Order: sequence, then structure tokens, then C-alpha cells
Amino acid sequence: MRLIGKGSLQMRILVFGAAGNVGRRVVAEAVERGHTVTAVTRDPARVREPLAATAIRAGNAANAQDVAELSVGHDLVISATRPTPGSERDHVRTARALLEGLRPSGVRLLLVGGAGSLLAPDTGQPIVDDQRYVSPEWRDIAVACCEQYAVCRAETEADWTYLSPPALLQPGLRTGRYRTGDDHLLVDADGTSMISMEDLAVALLDEAQQPRHRQARFTVAY
Repeated sequence: MRLIGKGSLQMRILVFGAAGNVGRRVVAEAVERGHTVTAVTRDPARVREPLAATAIRAGNAANAQDVAELSVGHDLVISATRPTPGSERDHVRTARALLEGLRPSGVRLLLVGGAGSLLAPDTGQPIVDDQRYVSPEWRDIAVACCEQYAVCRAETEADWTYLSPPALLQPGLRTGRYRTGDDHLLVDADGTSMISMEDLAVALLDEAQQPRHRQARFTVAY
């Protein structure tokens, strides 16, 4: 690592799922901040739009050997993968592979997970079963994300951080403003829980540059 503007350290960052909706925004935010970014996708030839990354590599976050080999020479691994419908449990397999692949080297992992395991602000119960926040068509992915987070919580050796987005995550503006929380879903005065993918990337890179949640989960929202 080396110093960049305003005393920040330039990091060498590896991003899995770099061609996805969240991943490409994470790549863009990291590059804008002066970090060296390697974007990882399963098939770089199928990436339709140019990525801002310094380099693009082929790899699979669900393969511990790929994770271990690709992370060599990097300071941080960010995973923003998302399984296709019907393959929701890939989230669990991927979390295990990421932790296994990074455990020996100690390279830090920032994992973009799901909101399902967050607790409702009024009932204190996981929102995975609360249709105010998780509609039936999203329940399978929410359940998988709960199991994904459980895998991380059981990990005591690897250096991981789990980011749970709010109930609504969609493309939008980069404002640079957000609130952070721990285990409870963040909602505004109207009961809405949301953030743009752009500002989620801001929060993720802020955590990368100034770690506050080592072996812990945090969440963000407007």
C-alpha cells in the first residue's frame, strides 16, 4: 500500500462479481479514489460494458483455489456476487469458499450480503419473515443470505466484514451521504429502508479505507 490524496492509503483491491450491478459501481468508486483494482468475472469475454478496473481476470468466488490464487498481491478482496434465480444457495457456498481461500493469507474480505438477517426496528425479529420488507418472491434469496451471514459469524480466523444493504437497493445517485447501523434495519421517518447502489459502494469503500467492523456486520441506509 502507498499514500494517496489526503493521507489515505492506496490499496490493491480484488473485486469478485465486478460486472454486476453492485460490483461495477464498487469498481468505479475504488478506481475514482485512486486504488488499483482487479475486476474478477467468470467470463471476461461476456462483459458487455467496459469496466474501469486496472485489470480484468477470470475467476469464480465459489472456488477456494481461485480465491486464494487471485488474491495474491492484494490488500483487500471485495465480493459483490449474486446468484441467478434458482441458485440462491450459491451464496452459502461462495461465502465458505471466500473464507477458506483467504484464511491462510489473512487478506481482508468485504462481503456484500443481504438484508434478510437484519432485525426489524419495531419487533426485533429477522426481516426474512416480515413481508413489509421481504416479499414472498424474494424470500429464497433472503433465506440464503441469512445462511451466508451465519457462515461468516462462525468464522473466527479470517478477516471478514459483512455488509447488509437496506430493504431496497437500486441504481441511483451518488450523494456520499448515508447512515450506518449494526444488526437492526435502518428506516427513515416514513418507514422506508433504502439506498442507491452508488452510495452503497461509497459506504463499502469508506469501510475499506477506515475499518470499523472487523469480523462483524454493518448496514447502511439513507
